[in-house]
Amino acid sequence: MQPMNEIPFETTLAEYVEEMLDSCTRCGKCVEACPSVEPAGISDTKSEDIIGGILELVSTGNGPQASRKWAQSCMRSGACIKACNYGVNPRFLLSMARLGIAKSDNELAERRRQGIEKYRDGSRGVNVLSHLQLDTDALERLGQKSASVSTPVEAPDFVFYTGCNVLKTPHIALLALDIMDALGVSYQVMGGPSHCCGILQLKSGDAEMAGRMGSSTMEKLSHTKSGQVISWCPSCYVQYTETILPTVERQRGSRPFEMSPFMRFLGDRLAQLKPHLQHRVEMRVALHKHPGVAGVVEAAAEILTTVPGIELVDLNQPAVGLQSVDVGVLPKFKRELQLMELEAARDAGVDALVAVYHSDHRELCAHERDWPFRIINILEVVGESMGLHRHDRYKELKIMQDADQIVADCSDLIAKHSLDPSNARDVVMKVLLGDQPLPLRAGALPEPRARGVAPS
Repeated sequence: MQPMNEIPFETTLAEYVEEMLDSCTRCGKCVEACPSVEPAGISDTKSEDIIGGILELVSTGNGPQASRKWAQSCMRSGACIKACNYGVNPRFLLSMARLGIAKSDNELAERRRQGIEKYRDGSRGVNVLSHLQLDTDALERLGQKSASVSTPVEAPDFVFYTGCNVLKTPHIALLALDIMDALGVSYQVMGGPSHCCGILQLKSGDAEMAGRMGSSTMEKLSHTKSGQVISWCPSCYVQYTETILPTVERQRGSRPFEMSPFMRFLGDRLAQLKPHLQHRVEMRVALHKHPGVAGVVEAAAEILTTVPGIELVDLNQPAVGLQSVDVGVLPKFKRELQLMELEAARDAGVDALVAVYHSDHRELCAHERDWPFRIINILEVVGESMGLHRHDRYKELKIMQDADQIVADCSDLIAKHSLDPSNARDVVMKVLLGDQPLPLRAGALPEPRARGVAPS
């Protein structure tokens, strides 16, 4: 709910944007640092002209084609932020440029319709895929039943904010909770479509609805002892730290909480975590990297090297994007990157390619069928050393590559949750099996696994 006499979110957002536009010198260093420029085919355009056009797009929704292409090719890598010497967040300006384009291209009613449609489609995928894998108790633990709306008797140390899409790969989120339990951290879990950050509405060009949804969820997240929210999803993290919280701070004079990514949260507690890493994990691993949230890759690497028995190998591959799904704005480039990394992992003789984020895992995990190494999440490595295990049902289902077989294999949970089997099959086809940017090898048989590592 918006407090009485509070300036509307969209009005305050516009004021925030104007402040940033005034700070931009159009030097073009952000463009020069951006890994999207070359694959987007705009490297021949002067960087000063591209950023100048971005400012036009932000203000009017109209601007040069090269600038429009840059905005729409943003992988949210964050290199532009590091390159700016004037306190400007170019990644945020590119988001506002896309908002300007959407407003110019469509009337509010159409933009709102698109936002609602994307939200419904996203919610359907999350709800069905999580219910195909989890029983009621596990859903409850991930905040998808009464736990998501009940108020604890005592405020927890932290709120663990899952976002939505990690619920498609729930073993990752459950391992995060298991690790926090072992560390003695008190938390309340919130997330899923009922706790949306508003990103889909912002992408559709409906800033007002994005503000409403993000602010509504913000109020739910704000009740902790520490004033800290631990986030899993990098997209939610960027939405809150770059759009929602700065705007709310201008409205109210303060932020209701600060947000920290789970990898950084865990990295900051390595001394506390280390005594729990009691089992050797004899694996030679490579880290799948996305640098969009500062410090996450570094924290992940430090955590892996703290696990006894782990040998971390650098594949010397490009690290771009906020997470794997964001690289999809340049689909050919993305397929090339993924294939190069799989080949590099094979050539390096690793036992496992280890990803951090859920979208990375969804897109890569089925390739385990065709390559001589495992594809796992970093929390599976940490969990194994701690004596914790969560079965990766998502990968097991995806490797089947047969919608009818998957639905049949999930028939007990389909019945238990009263799901419509035809709707479940549709989600399996479009969301689970459809989430495959680099196609699997046609008719491929599994290759021998490196060093005799058993399938996960």
